[in-house]
Amino acid sequence: MPDTLAHPVRFGSNAGQPVTRRDGIAKVTGTATFTADNSPENLLHAVYVPATIARGRVTHLDVAAAEAHPGVTMVMTPGNRPALQGDPSAKPTMFSFRIEVLQDDSVRYAGQPIALVLGETLEAATEGARLLNPRYAAEPARTRIDDDEAAPVEPGGFGRPAGVEHGDVAAGHAAATKAIDVTYETSAQYHNAMETHAVVAQWEGDKLSLDVPSQALLMSCAGYAYFFGIPAENVTIRAPYLGGGFGSKAIPTGPQVLAILAAKETGRPVKLMLTRQQMFGPVGHRGATRQRLRLGIDDGAALTVIDHEGLAATSSFDDFVEPAANASQGLYAAGALRSAHRAVRLDVGTPGPMRAPGEASGSAALECAMDEMAEAAGIDPLEFRLRNYAETEPGTGKPYSSKALRECYMQGAERFGWSGRPLLPRQMKDENGLLTGWGMGTALFPCPMFAADARATLRSDGSALVETSAIDMGQGAWTALAQIAADSLGLPLDMVEFRAGHSSLPDGGVAGGSGHTATAGGALHAAGGDVIRQLGEIAAADPESPLHGAGNAAFSARDGRLYVDGDDSRSDSFADILARAGSAELVGNGSASRAPEDAEKFSMHSHGAVFAEVKVDPDLCQVRVTRMVGAFAAGRIINPKLAESQLLGGMIWGISFALHEEAKHDPRTGRIVNADFAGYHVPVNADVTGLEVLTVHEDDPYVNALGIKGVGEIGIVGSVGAIANAIWHATGHRIRRFPIRIEDLLTA
Repeated sequence: MPDTLAHPVRFGSNAGQPVTRRDGIAKVTGTATFTADNSPENLLHAVYVPATIARGRVTHLDVAAAEAHPGVTMVMTPGNRPALQGDPSAKPTMFSFRIEVLQDDSVRYAGQPIALVLGETLEAATEGARLLNPRYAAEPARTRIDDDEAAPVEPGGFGRPAGVEHGDVAAGHAAATKAIDVTYETSAQYHNAMETHAVVAQWEGDKLSLDVPSQALLMSCAGYAYFFGIPAENVTIRAPYLGGGFGSKAIPTGPQVLAILAAKETGRPVKLMLTRQQMFGPVGHRGATRQRLRLGIDDGAALTVIDHEGLAATSSFDDFVEPAANASQGLYAAGALRSAHRAVRLDVGTPGPMRAPGEASGSAALECAMDEMAEAAGIDPLEFRLRNYAETEPGTGKPYSSKALRECYMQGAERFGWSGRPLLPRQMKDENGLLTGWGMGTALFPCPMFAADARATLRSDGSALVETSAIDMGQGAWTALAQIAADSLGLPLDMVEFRAGHSSLPDGGVAGGSGHTATAGGALHAAGGDVIRQLGEIAAADPESPLHGAGNAAFSARDGRLYVDGDDSRSDSFADILARAGSAELVGNGSASRAPEDAEKFSMHSHGAVFAEVKVDPDLCQVRVTRMVGAFAAGRIINPKLAESQLLGGMIWGISFALHEEAKHDPRTGRIVNADFAGYHVPVNADVTGLEVLTVHEDDPYVNALGIKGVGEIGIVGSVGAIANAIWHATGHRIRRFPIRIEDLLTA
């Protein structure tokens, strides 16, 4: 394990503090302005008409009836849609999908846009949309994973995962003295952030101004610009507040492009906001999977093989394959490893990245399979994982940049009380006669980074302005990033003004992959460092400065003063340095690349362990998660309060995955029949009790300049398996389909 700092970074008094989020008061008092809160003058309201079948074509729209409505100003259909400059089947940015923008009358999934209606009011546009009364020539819909033939995935970047094989897999199977061969299924899950997708579009000549929730402002500018044949710099995006994203808001959607096109055609601002029901279609989702895992062990319970095959549902017209089998690639020290992916094309909207894509679905199956293998070996599930603990990355042999997973196991188990767990199932009941079970799961998540830029401006009064287009979709990024920026400048947090959420600012990169704080934070830290470097040069050359003559000495900054490193007797205030130089301000710029130069030498992941308790009614088979402890090692924690919030949120999503979320299709039409919060279940307060998060200290000198790994997604990973394993421990029944339902346990 590396034990020296390759990229040392000094932090001041701000990083590591549980600062209350800066945007919190605005959000809870209702003064925060989200996309759909914007209503420019002369506004038109847009409503898109979703297909109510999943496969076929539109044969009739009653356009005359809709246009006759007194408040309707325009009806856009495939027959009159203005031309787009860019091909809607092209993929202009790294995170792009083929979009549906009324190219023709074909229907490829339920919820696809088949028309757009503009009205002077939202009510008029809504009524006009209803008056279109579409008719169809429907074909049999394929919405189940067995409804078509599966095919291997052709790997190639975003959405098309590659399989991996290390060691002799056949020999690993042959060497096993005990083995399991199990199949797990996960259901489709749909994006349901509190804020639905929306856009407010305005044109001025060939310049486009958008209010739109976006997880990647500059990238989105390029995507929208492509469709309208204008330079990316002609597109301005404002996204000061996002009500959740989870991956879906990094990608332009068909309804949004249609609204922008309508604004261009009418010469008026246009607002479109998707209804909750319309979120079940064109904005991406977590595709359903079927995963086969074959594990083998030797007489010492050491894994001889992990063989993980994933089958994932994708759309009929594009490629995004849930990379579930990849969850087995980097966790346990098996003699041989194989992960493989296949896909089946269905009549659904294209899946996409959804919080912990691949890892959430894949670890649900892997962690249950590990539990089954431990049961076959007759040893405790935690002991089994420790026997197969990987000291280097399985398959590649790379050292870890840091790995405190063993500490996560130990601290989480101690806090939970795991040592009191009986080995056999159905051994514990509470005072009310409810069956009680304990389960665990391991969490693993990679540490990606995206390029980013930032600017820091030191003002004459010693305060600072820091700027980047980074966004905050609810994770508290703007607070944590301001803490990083303040430390880079050596200033108290209240002396730093933070500007973000606008595409005119330096590119803040992508808020995704749990890499946003490391990415944008790295750029901000570099920008602050550039200011301090310049300030030191000015002071060293100034005969009136106490720092005069310091020359090539390194400088440090704290509390608005500049010091020669290691010599606290010599210092000068920022304000005085600028005043003597006659400067009103000093501007520094910084960038962050994907990773340090030596990153390829190491395996870089966050790690964790989740322990869960469930109680099951023995007669009704109702399941309650009554207690969870998650212990996570994720490098440097910039803000413990925000990190804990993110990890708790991930664990709650684990409860949702394990017990609640499932999109159900009508086999006759292919429509999702529970496309609302009445039928699509997510946890509420009554479902969540006794959650606790432990953050395990970890110094990682190699993952990036700040030592940050990220906490946004790892909380889900491991939680799903922990809950399912606890249900087995309570009942003695293995349920290999998620979500686990009452009827599954009643018929087990």
